Amino acid sequence: MIMDGAGWHKSHHLQLAENLRLLFLPPYSPELNPQEHLWDELREKYFHNRAFDSLVALEDQLVVGLRALRETIPA
Repeated sequence: MIMDGAGWHKSHHLQLAENLRLLFLPPYSPELNPQEHLWDELREKYFHNRAFDSLVALEDQLVVGLRALRETIPA
């Protein structure tokens, strides 16, 4: 399993199955983490220079952005 180096992804108490190995991305390498590209796209197109009146309004905008991005994925 590939993970970023976030502190909450590491534990000395975690016991892995024998057939599982953790590989951590190098520090400061967002270009290697595909989800970073998704957040960049959402921030640029759906959250740029916006303020929301409530958390619900922010969540609604997130849904709009995710649905629009889903439409760009070939079937």
